[in-house]
Amino acid sequence: MNVESFNLDHRTVIAPYVRVADRKELPRGDVLVKYDVRFTQPNRAHLEMDTIHSLEHTIAEKIRNHADYVVDFSPMGCQTGFYLIVVGDHPDDEIHEILAATLQDVVDANEVPAANEVQCGWGVHHSLTGAQRAARTMLEARNEWREVTS
Repeated sequence: MNVESFNLDHRTVIAPYVRVADRKELPRGDVLVKYDVRFTQPNRAHLEMDTIHSLEHTIAEKIRNHADYVVDFSPMGCQTGFYLIVVGDHPDDEIHEILAATLQDVVDANEVPAANEVQCGWGVHHSLTGAQRAARTMLEARNEWREVTS
């Protein structure tokens, strides 16, 4: 199939993990790398939407304090994780480090950035507590991020 994740057997993965899901070389030579940042076990658990929404806002804002090559951080429709898109090839250790630092930023946050009607399409639909709980759980499993399948 054209979508890389549709070719992944979701029954064999072990979340949480961080893996390269795609790499594209653009016509002028730039490289985009998409990471699958999986928080929960597919088809067994999921993140609640207000938690996802708050993780998206907080991580999208804070990760750019750690790396200027981030293009996007967006949720998966299945509610089990996110896609991180960056410009250029970077060592896994570097990506893991910026993710860990950003997840710690979520844990330490006092508010969800842009969680209001002016800056967000559903400004009241957030859970900082849920985002912090998910970030803590992901951080606690950092030593498992490289293990994608059993």
